[in-house]
Amino acid sequence: MTVRRSAAALATTAVLLGVAAPVAVAPVAVAAPSPSPSADLPAGLYGTTDPTYDGVWRQSLAFLAQKIEYVTPSTQAVDWLVGQQCDSGAFTSYRDASKPCDASTVMDTNATAIAVQALVEINQRREDANNGADWLKSVQNEDGGWGYNPGSPSDANSTSIVIGALARTGVPVNELTTANGSTPYTALQSLAIACGEKDGGAFAYQPGKKGELTANMDATAASVLGLMGKGIASGTSNAVKDPSCTKGDDLSPEQSAQNGASFLADTLKKQPYLEQAPMPGAEESKPQPDYGNTSDAVVALAASGHADKAKASVAWLQKNGTGWAKQGGPAATAQLILAAHATGADARSFGGVDLVKQLNSMGPSPAATALPSPTPTGPQPSSGTDSDDGGLSLGWLIGIGLLAGTGIGFLLSMRGKKKQP
Repeated sequence: MTVRRSAAALATTAVLLGVAAPVAVAPVAVAAPSPSPSADLPAGLYGTTDPTYDGVWRQSLAFLAQKIEYVTPSTQAVDWLVGQQCDSGAFTSYRDASKPCDASTVMDTNATAIAVQALVEINQRREDANNGADWLKSVQNEDGGWGYNPGSPSDANSTSIVIGALARTGVPVNELTTANGSTPYTALQSLAIACGEKDGGAFAYQPGKKGELTANMDATAASVLGLMGKGIASGTSNAVKDPSCTKGDDLSPEQSAQNGASFLADTLKKQPYLEQAPMPGAEESKPQPDYGNTSDAVVALAASGHADKAKASVAWLQKNGTGWAKQGGPAATAQLILAAHATGADARSFGGVDLVKQLNSMGPSPAATALPSPTPTGPQPSSGTDSDDGGLSLGWLIGIGLLAGTGIGFLLSMRGKKKQP
């Protein structure tokens, strides 16, 4: 997921230069940009690298990972995120919040969707989350999907993350029908490769120039979640089942999601990690592991009822992925936390690393932290009653009260805050 920012960079550059955006190619998982001096970064932001293309993304992903580990982000951090929102409800990848949004501001559906999910999950600033959801509905393409920027061609990743955001705000996604009868689900299903064909069950990021569909791992993982109407912070589905690929032209969204899960399970059966696509001009280079897309695949498998098929990948991530997460910063660390949570692994002792502590150290001190780490099937922080005061929701208070009743303390500190084939 974090690597989608490289595609956003291409799209943003194209818009600013006034040229057509290139057909998206699967971005690869790369090391984070060179760190910027801390003094140059706004207060409240997670991470120390240039936030131009991933500021909102990494902040929101950090919130999602913290939420499932019973960590409340600081008011300063939440205020920074909401400050990135335009009056229209849209978010950009990153902007100077001291200046108002105008016609030159490049709106980002991915940044908006993940920010909406984050605000809903931490149960804060719900009005701002709803405003973001309303903007997303207003820029839906005629084919039912969404592109990176308003008006750009729909792609699997953008459509999936927007579905997750709308679903988390209570929008009936299947009722978002365009004039030609398309829904977000039909937009995703149009990118599915039919079972029985090469790479059957997989999803393409976008159609090729001749309408051909090429399997894309990150798009497949994203589409599984999207077709199930789930957000990024999805835990384990209780409906465990054997993955299979169903043939047919009139499949339900659930069936198409299961087809994608089947493809992911078959791919990870051969080796426990996914690989990066070769960089342009370096087709002969040796394929490298893709930690981000592997983490996404783990979450997708667990959410679709196949956590057992992701065990080998989680073990591989525990052994090999912690260095990548530390170097990659808050978004990469959050991805490992989400993968650990979805499969029942301990994010506070993942390959010998406390990922939660690591993530917390990358931003303002959290407002509250509860221990121990929750399980994916145990009690979760509630996103029920709307709250704009930055306080703890009822679900959190109950969970913390139970923990205190058993003699387990919690820390409270306040502070002034992918695509690869």
